[in-house]
Amino acid sequence: MSRRSAATAEGASEGGRETARRAKTRERLMDAAYREFCRHGINGTSIEAIADEAGFTRGAFYSNFASKEELFLALAERENRVRLEDLRARFADVVAPFGRVEGKPGPELIEEALADILAFQPAGQQWCLLHSEFRLLAMRDPAVAPKFLETTRAFQRQLAELVDSALESVGLRFAVDSLLLTRMLIEQYESAMQEAILSGADDPEQAARTHVMRTLPPLVHSLTEVR
Repeated sequence: MSRRSAATAEGASEGGRETARRAKTRERLMDAAYREFCRHGINGTSIEAIADEAGFTRGAFYSNFASKEELFLALAERENRVRLEDLRARFADVVAPFGRVEGKPGPELIEEALADILAFQPAGQQWCLLHSEFRLLAMRDPAVAPKFLETTRAFQRQLAELVDSALESVGLRFAVDSLLLTRMLIEQYESAMQEAILSGADDPEQAARTHVMRTLPPLVHSLTEVR
């Protein structure tokens, strides 16, 4: 290998290490922001507090994010992506029993599937608090609102596509627009979680699941049909 080729390869290697280090720094800052936002809210959390919680300096923060709002949007995108990946890995197993029955699955099977999905959701209370903070910030800041709305709609659209694909694999579909139904179901769960937190439930996540399971299974069953 020539000296020039060796230097190029070495530079690429160093660039790769730098990219990896930068990615780890961003992840640590977002993890710290998640904890601090949940404890104190977005407005009550300073950039210095996030950097200190992550073990970095203020300069390290600004070398990765231009502002607290930019970090907030990156964090929202990351959390939505993680939840979609977790659901994507789980959905095939959840809907598999539907394919083993003739025609439309009964209410019991749909209830079991929904209970499985809801039980699988991680840190529901913390995410509800954080997402509420995100929404309030976006509602108050016209500069943040479009990006937040874009991120939220992208999550809803990808989740609807995931559900459509899973149902199609077992010969089913929704009788209404799947995106509208997905939005409605998300809103119902978020509302139940908020009420559980406000009421001081000992286990808000279990209380929210219990609440939505009273109405969700019959609703989903009535709107599911054979393709």
